[in-house]
Amino acid sequence: MTHNATLTNEELVRQAYQIAEDYDLAGWQALFAEDGTFTDESSGVTYRGEDVSIPVTVMKTAFSDMHRELYQVYVAGDVVIVQLALQGTHDGPFTTPQGSILPTGNRMDAPCCDVFQLENGKIKRFDCYPSGTVMFGQLGVLGNLAAAFTGSPDD
Repeated sequence: MTHNATLTNEELVRQAYQIAEDYDLAGWQALFAEDGTFTDESSGVTYRGEDVSIPVTVMKTAFSDMHRELYQVYVAGDVVIVQLALQGTHDGPFTTPQGSILPTGNRMDAPCCDVFQLENGKIKRFDCYPSGTVMFGQLGVLGNLAAAFTGSPDD
């Protein structure tokens, strides 16, 4: 995918969500600045380089019908803040830093807030704040998290 220099910051971020939705990993990686980062604030893990695709892959694997429903978009210069919901059916293994959660078949509709810092038409920093508590509650594992995890992600 080629970068369109005429996109506004809001349009660039909306395009980023569509690229993630289309599971275009090369396109997703191309949106980031060379030193750009993606931090999953629920786990505290920061991804760089080609690894910025890992969270997209994790969610698509765990929720084959993964959808990001955008509710509000706020723009302040090079910062774009998005209120959204992460939606999908948990039909694959959900890999987390604590281990994997086997498919529950439950639907997820979890609130999330994303903060993008853009620089020269690229994502310099992307901080994702998904509500892990709501997500785990909807998956039915919140009451016994220790039993839900099948091992470390390195297994």
